[in-house]
Amino acid sequence: MSSYNYTILHIWGIPIRVNISLLVFLPILAFLIGSGEQIGAYSSLITSLTSATVDPAALSGPNDRWIIGTVSALALFGSVTFHELGHAWAAMRYDIEVESITLWLLGGLASLSSMPDEWNRELVIAIAGPAASILLAAGAFAAVVVVPASATLAVYCLGFLCVMNILLAVFNMLPAFPMDGGRVLRALLARNRSYVSATRTAASVGSLFALLFVGIGIYTFSPLLLILALFIHVSASSESRSVVVAGLLSGLTIADLVGDEEPLPADSTVEAALDRLFVSRRSELAVVDDYGEIIGVVTTGDLRSVPTESYASTAVGEVATRDLPRLDGRSDAIDGLTVLSGRETPVALVEWDGEPVGVVSREDFASALRMRRDAEPF
Repeated sequence: MSSYNYTILHIWGIPIRVNISLLVFLPILAFLIGSGEQIGAYSSLITSLTSATVDPAALSGPNDRWIIGTVSALALFGSVTFHELGHAWAAMRYDIEVESITLWLLGGLASLSSMPDEWNRELVIAIAGPAASILLAAGAFAAVVVVPASATLAVYCLGFLCVMNILLAVFNMLPAFPMDGGRVLRALLARNRSYVSATRTAASVGSLFALLFVGIGIYTFSPLLLILALFIHVSASSESRSVVVAGLLSGLTIADLVGDEEPLPADSTVEAALDRLFVSRRSELAVVDDYGEIIGVVTTGDLRSVPTESYASTAVGEVATRDLPRLDGRSDAIDGLTVLSGRETPVALVEWDGEPVGVVSREDFASALRMRRDAEPF
């Protein structure tokens, strides 16, 4: 997805990126909004929600529809950006880095370097987006009051901006995690229960809303609602799993996961290595040189590359994997899992003060997660 995002400007040092899905959708949106039926529907909505009276018949000029469609589409684009900047502003107040803001087909996403553990901070950050939308709607409403009623085109565009931001705020406050309302729900639940439990509950509510959107999307033949439902379900499930894993590994360092298995000397044969792996019930072991220093790791995959007839004559030092990621043993366990999850090789060297002290694998993390889950159910 990131290869289809294009940075268009920076605000407060934050790169504002546009996904290609939005670039494709904006002209379509401009055409839809500029159609006669849409203008009439929005005119009625603007008249009911603002003090303005918009007569669609006064917007029948040869260029009015295209001006309305273009301005309205760009206004929606700007409104989503302003909404996400609200989240960004609140996050920066708590010294949380905002890595980027990405606008795509279904809205926007402010990517934060981390989410705060404090429920009240998450609450403020979640509410800041809808609050920014309401602020922009209030500004547009004030402009509608000031602009002469005879300037029908300007009144319509400002009214559209007001209505869209009200709808944007209301829709985002639905408790459909991970939308803003869902994050507000999690923050409120986290006041008197664990963060993991609060996330699970909020994700379950989000999945129910996803099912609701599927039903409405099928009934109204709305592909966007179906895409939104899929996004909510996948995102809620993914974040719920991430939070549960982080909770289970909380308090553990990478060094805590290093096993106590004796490493293999580099001159050990593949045959001996297979015996050791079988007895230890592991799929990898550290390999040390003549001075006892770890030089790499040998895995079952490495050994499978050796012909059977060469098991007794091939040293593990010849087939050991040496180009491995290195992890600081003092780092949090969740950081190590993040590194290994993004690599093809499931093993890393663990260092202490710059010196290798052991190896850790994805299996070690999985074992720790099982033990924590059984001992401390959430």
